[in-house]
Amino acid sequence: MSTVFNFTFVPWFRSVAPYIHMHRGKTFVVGIAGEAIAAGKLQHLAQDLALIQSMGVKIVLVHGFRPQVNEQLKAKGHAPKYSQGIRITDEVALDCAQEAAGQLRYEIEAAFSQGLPNTPMAGSTVRVISGNFLTARPVGIVDGVDYQHSGLVRKVDVAGITQTLGMGAMVLLSPFGFSPTGEAFNLSMEEVATSVAIELQADKLIFLTEIPGLRIKPQEPESEDNPIDTELPLAAAENLLKELPAPLLPTDHAFYLEHCVKACKQGVERSHILPFAVDGALLLEIYVHDGIGTMVVDEKLEELREATHDDVGGILQLIEPFENDGTLVKRDRTEIERDVDHYTVIEHDGVIFACAALYPFAEAKTAEMAALTVSPQSQGQGDGEKVLKRIEQRARAMGLQSIFVLTTRTMHWFIKRGFVQVDADWLPEGRKRKYNSDRRSQVLVKKLS
Repeated sequence: MSTVFNFTFVPWFRSVAPYIHMHRGKTFVVGIAGEAIAAGKLQHLAQDLALIQSMGVKIVLVHGFRPQVNEQLKAKGHAPKYSQGIRITDEVALDCAQEAAGQLRYEIEAAFSQGLPNTPMAGSTVRVISGNFLTARPVGIVDGVDYQHSGLVRKVDVAGITQTLGMGAMVLLSPFGFSPTGEAFNLSMEEVATSVAIELQADKLIFLTEIPGLRIKPQEPESEDNPIDTELPLAAAENLLKELPAPLLPTDHAFYLEHCVKACKQGVERSHILPFAVDGALLLEIYVHDGIGTMVVDEKLEELREATHDDVGGILQLIEPFENDGTLVKRDRTEIERDVDHYTVIEHDGVIFACAALYPFAEAKTAEMAALTVSPQSQGQGDGEKVLKRIEQRARAMGLQSIFVLTTRTMHWFIKRGFVQVDADWLPEGRKRKYNSDRRSQVLVKKLS
């Protein structure tokens, strides 16, 4: 039994440990929809957030309270009112929102005071600090609709939040803000989380929502290995947002996407949409390679892009040491100049730090990824994964169903990222004829969802 456990635990821990290291010291803003708390998910979410914080992540938690406010309104015989997806907060709704926020803050603080039962962290509690970190302004009258006590974020107390996080505490924000004259405004969780993430220049903005994620081009369910896009470049997310109807409900796909796009356009590198229905969704998204939801990524075009003829010298300089030690098959300058449009590179300040080439075999609906190389100076920073993702996107855009690699030394890196080993006979005819049996390269294939 212990041997089986070792074989499962050790590879798992080795795959997770780099992400623990990568996220240490980073700041995440996590927005939890009130529906998640209403569905009884608070206890497990609190435990997962406590774990994440214990691994060195600074967390700002923003809770929603849409269903809780509606429940309070119903108890008072008052119907909720919305316009364009925004609550119209009259005096009764404001009272209900204040009651719901107070009750939820109490429940959240209680959940973080319990530690992790039956573990070495059983006695540990997470210090949760709330405060008047937000200044608000009224939505006002829009298209003839008076939103009354509904507001928008005017200012975020960045210094106060940063100081609190620096003390090792978790910051808890309710969707409430106050004007300089002390007037209370009901805000939306999504707008608060997005504004705070932008002002803090957080490393991640994460929404735990009712929807499982997004898909750019819906396909037949039975043909899908993964029914969502786990990663959307910012440009693709913006294009998708233009195609979707204006959101009115939290279950509308554009509802969270517009906040993710806004955050990424204003300096938050990664924004995530996760399903709270999946137990451990936060842990799966943060510490597992492919994640569980949809991530919108601000990929700087000057860093990750397709190669030009000006990059040939940099590519040669990057791959030469790996050709000399036998990791890569040797390619001369003429070959790279001829095939430069097949290459994707990561470049910074004129230096090529990573590259890979994509050679399609259209008749077989597949393509070879060749010469994947990362500079020793930037290894361990995720550049190899960034190039792999871009190669996968290029292959999908060509209508291909898979990509394959031939490797003698890096098989395990590819297997961790969804490739499976196949026999050399699997290769398309055009590539099989060029297969060098003397190198005994392993053939690995990844299906593209």
